[in-house]
Amino acid sequence: MMASVPNSDELIFFVNGRKVVEKNADPEVNLLYYLRKVLYLTGTKYSCGSGGCGACTVMVSRYNPKTKEIRHSPVTACLVPICSLHGAAVTTVEGVGSISTRIHPVQERLAKCHGTQCGFCSPGMVMSIYTLLRNHPEPTLEQITKAIGGNLCRCTGYRPIVESGKTFCEETTVCGLKGSGRCCMDQEEGSFINRQEKMCTKLYNEDEFQPLDPSQEPIFPPELIRMAEDPNKRRLTFQGERTTWIAPVILNDLLELKASFPEAPLIMGNTAVGPSIKFKGEFHPVFISPLGLPELYFVDYTDDGVTIGAGYSLAQLSDALHLTVLEQPKEKTKTYRALLKHLRTLAGAQIRNMATLGGHVVSRPNFSDLNPILAAGNATINLISKEGERQIPLNSLFLERSSEASLKSEEIVLSVYIPHSTQWHFVSGLRLAQRQENAFAIVNAGMSVKFEDGTDTIKDLQMFYGSVGPTVVSASQTCKRLLGRPWNDHMLSDACRWVLDEIYIPPAAKDGMVEYRRTLIVSLLFKFYLRVRRGLNKMDPQKFPDIPENSMSALEDFPIKTPQGIQMFQCVDPYQSPQDPVGHPVMHQSAIKHATGEAVFSDDMPPFARELFLAVTTSTRAHAKIISIDASEALALPGVVDVITAEDVPGANNLQGEILYAQNEVICVGQIVCTVAADTYAHAREAAEKVKITYEDIEPRIITIEQALEHNSFLSVEKKVEQGNVEQAFKYVDQILEGEAHVEGQEHFYMETQTILAIPKQEDKEMVLYLGTQFPSHVQEFVAAALNVPRNRIACHIKRVGGGFGGKATKPALLGAISAVAANKTGRPIRFILERGDDMLITAGRHPLLGKYKIGFMNNGVIKAADVEYYINGGCTPDESESVKEINMYKRISKTTYKQTFDPEPLRRCWKECLEKSSFSARKLAAEEFNKKNYWKKRGLAVIPMKFTVGFPVGYYSQAAALVHIYLDGSVLVTHGGCEMGQGLHTKIIQVASRELNIPQSYIHLSETSTVTVPNSSFTAASMGTDINGKAVQNACQILMARLQPIIRKNPKGRWEDWITKAFTESISLSATGYFKGYQTHMDWEKEKGEPFPYYVYGAACSEVEVDCLTGAHKLLRTDIFVDAAFSINPAVDVGQIEGAFIQGMGLYTTEELKYSPEGVLYSRSPEDYKIPTVTEIPEEFYVTLVRSRNPIAIYSSKGLGETAMFLGSSVLFAIFDAVTAAREERGLTKIFNLKSPATPEFIRMTCVDQFTDMIPRDDPSTFTPWSIHVS
Repeated sequence: MMASVPNSDELIFFVNGRKVVEKNADPEVNLLYYLRKVLYLTGTKYSCGSGGCGACTVMVSRYNPKTKEIRHSPVTACLVPICSLHGAAVTTVEGVGSISTRIHPVQERLAKCHGTQCGFCSPGMVMSIYTLLRNHPEPTLEQITKAIGGNLCRCTGYRPIVESGKTFCEETTVCGLKGSGRCCMDQEEGSFINRQEKMCTKLYNEDEFQPLDPSQEPIFPPELIRMAEDPNKRRLTFQGERTTWIAPVILNDLLELKASFPEAPLIMGNTAVGPSIKFKGEFHPVFISPLGLPELYFVDYTDDGVTIGAGYSLAQLSDALHLTVLEQPKEKTKTYRALLKHLRTLAGAQIRNMATLGGHVVSRPNFSDLNPILAAGNATINLISKEGERQIPLNSLFLERSSEASLKSEEIVLSVYIPHSTQWHFVSGLRLAQRQENAFAIVNAGMSVKFEDGTDTIKDLQMFYGSVGPTVVSASQTCKRLLGRPWNDHMLSDACRWVLDEIYIPPAAKDGMVEYRRTLIVSLLFKFYLRVRRGLNKMDPQKFPDIPENSMSALEDFPIKTPQGIQMFQCVDPYQSPQDPVGHPVMHQSAIKHATGEAVFSDDMPPFARELFLAVTTSTRAHAKIISIDASEALALPGVVDVITAEDVPGANNLQGEILYAQNEVICVGQIVCTVAADTYAHAREAAEKVKITYEDIEPRIITIEQALEHNSFLSVEKKVEQGNVEQAFKYVDQILEGEAHVEGQEHFYMETQTILAIPKQEDKEMVLYLGTQFPSHVQEFVAAALNVPRNRIACHIKRVGGGFGGKATKPALLGAISAVAANKTGRPIRFILERGDDMLITAGRHPLLGKYKIGFMNNGVIKAADVEYYINGGCTPDESESVKEINMYKRISKTTYKQTFDPEPLRRCWKECLEKSSFSARKLAAEEFNKKNYWKKRGLAVIPMKFTVGFPVGYYSQAAALVHIYLDGSVLVTHGGCEMGQGLHTKIIQVASRELNIPQSYIHLSETSTVTVPNSSFTAASMGTDINGKAVQNACQILMARLQPIIRKNPKGRWEDWITKAFTESISLSATGYFKGYQTHMDWEKEKGEPFPYYVYGAACSEVEVDCLTGAHKLLRTDIFVDAAFSINPAVDVGQIEGAFIQGMGLYTTEELKYSPEGVLYSRSPEDYKIPTVTEIPEEFYVTLVRSRNPIAIYSSKGLGETAMFLGSSVLFAIFDAVTAAREERGLTKIFNLKSPATPEFIRMTCVDQFTDMIPRDDPSTFTPWSIHVS
């Protein structure tokens, strides 16, 4: 509980129907901490701490005594101060439903529709959909997509989550082809698939779903209604350790407080102040919170406009504007419609329900999407203070923070007045962000023009731009010069030149992308110009000519549509035993627990006695000598127990090139120098920031691949494979193409950050660790070496991992050893949870790559010679045509360049089916037609074949072991060396054990992975989890069945339980170790040959995109994926893996951009700076087909599919290149351009060169240092 402070009121709120009375409420404590650490409700997850991922979503319900209505809002608990909850009811995932009481339909359907994989995002998803259903029991498809727009998921690819939500919608979710009732993917009689085997499309059975009954939802606590309606309500004060929270209940009291504490921030949604305190170190001794003050919550509709209370959330603002748009004629609502368009994509639903209109207006962020439109629409701010009321215009002076146009320190915003637009008045909002929803704009604008009635002569013009300077900027001089001019091309030409002169973005400006942002300034102006021309034409077609037909597509942004799709897989053999689950789409074994929040992750474990928290101090230099470490200030702070450095490591501090604590020298930004152990994480974090490290820089500082090549800095020796005489072949080709391809790195962005609990034992130097890792034996090895003890003293336990994707293969060993050293020194348990920013900084991610190529080919497209060099940035420690692809594709049993034989027949099947089923040829022609008619938007298609390598070139890496116990009641406990991180490994293993033992899955339990039960396990990676652990479990089960065989033969009709009892009485062992020796893979780099991979996974993907050449935005219209799954043990799991990997791959190749300073500092450290795909990025149509083949080497002829579809995400990249090529061709530019990944909006826009990119000012690169650099 929190420390007791005198003069503090009681904070009263409800959580899941239970009353909470906090006598010592601390304003600095947020709801997420309170739920997890005080109430021990751990279903609500920590993932980012900044409100950007949705993992901590809960529902907050409030009663409005004026309207007598209850409003349910989704909020991110990490940003909600507990002091703001007085009189509110909080519902967490535990309050929605649980296995011990009853699960709610939302939880059931998310689980049964296979919408959970690792399960870490699932409670947040449940809460977003649940809150929507509390407000709209029969939602529309659009509302479902909108509800989860603020929730990130890294595993599933979102499609099954959307599908679980769709089951509550009125609209049908089945694709009835043009009303015929047939499915567009139905097999034709002569189709390829049909001749092979029957295909199924149902991954779950809707008939199993319990109905949603809104009448069964918990009631709002009557006590809170009485509190809200109490006429004697008084001001509340909550006194914390360092801060005071004051909540007035009448306006006069608020004004008195503001006069007494002019510097105190007003806290409503805490979406601006909260992150500033957490990430920028701001401190406020007093907070004033007028939440619920009636004078701030109202809408006043008048004949000339709308006045909206400053307390309205952005979601309530949206509702009020929607109402106005419905009731008023179109010409009056142009400003409202512009605002609504931006409100749809501004942040996610949670932030829109928390942030308030007044807070947004007055904080004046330079990236504001709403303020430029409000200014362009001539909005007015109504202010009030003790001195009285006054109005100030929401104009350029206000937005540019001019002192004479700002609020006085004692004033507050009462409301905002937004006037109606008029007939000859046009208002527009324009924006472009890295992704469509929940992303700050790269550049945004609000523009308006008024004409002299009946003419196109400019009477008034306003242009406001966001994200082009430290504040929102007005192009007022340009606007002034254009008054009296007709709205024509000549005016546009002058406007573009003048606005670029007036709004200057310096070449080294923060956030970079300088030339792109300059281009957007004029591109968005051009879009506005076209929209107004179109509007004038609609008013008087005779007088005002329409815009050219081929420019029409430039008018609108891409719509947000609810994704739909079909998943096809082989049906189970009708003769297979009904009890045998292999081949069935079985739900993930933890899915229900994921959806109820009852699945326990490492940080969900209850606190251990005398537990300490660990925080890190990391290097701020890329390469430097450590002169001194001064921890005296840190050690003097309250709660701090110790500071741990390299000196405290009893054993090895450097293991296989991985340094635990930096000693004498740092070799990258983000290297751990020391850690602080304290009684709370807040104390540990505060102290870690007080550690003073003195450095002396060392040259060279190597950040990029080019710099590494220049300094001959390599982490390993060159590995090469040569075949034939390449130089000779180049002499006999028709054409040679040379160039470079840059692929930037990717942050793994697992939803659960790195988490380690290290518990020292009192005897024999034992240490127990609970953590999320893909490689427990590696953690055990590092911890034992660091502590200088044998490995048998170290026990690592892994229940489940909240996503890994390779990011938890090696780093947990380093972090585990660091935790163990701290636990060893302090003699107390250590809880080490990396914050998202530290996680991204310390752990690195997928490596950037530079490819240099020289390709020799004949005029018909046949490639005769290729010389390719790849350089990978490993950090500090270790013409695109389908016919050309087909010509050069493997056609018969072939050998790879490293002499491994393989049969490409499944690859050719996937390729052929992909071309046929995706209707590639017809759609390619349709795209070409579209491109002829549209100058500013282009469509592109690409089909990418895949031959994916599974496993490792080292044979012993694929060995595996298992332990299977049968208990006397017939229940079975299975343990193996693989780690469950969402990929459904444990689910498939249970299916294997069920088949081998011929018992129902319900008899089998899989508890955890542990170095105690299965030693020396390999890492769970390279798509090999089920392959190797499945074989080990199969082996153990077969040993047990062989022992039971004599008993079964004597009593063939007996029950399993009877056989087990009998076996025990006959002293037959009911426990067995299973073992799989591994695939005998090998690679000889000296001879340049080997059998490095056990088999290949083949596939093909076709993607179609549409790009906006003016902004660089793109929309993924459709993707068809065909993957050779051989025989799928669990089609639901395999389809989920393919979809999730594809979306992650799409992110790698499109929106996910890591930005580094020239000094090697990673800027991208949060979901605000680094954009993984959201639900709006996934294909509008998404079709996945598992193609059947044989793979006798693997268990049940299956294939490991975990990572395979990641590469197929490149089909989106190449589709973008196809669209960009079409744009360049039309503009008379060369079709060849440097390939670069990710294809960000910046890359797309600047590659579609046109008059706007040509007119921007350019800077000599030698005259400035850019804000960020590429490291590939």
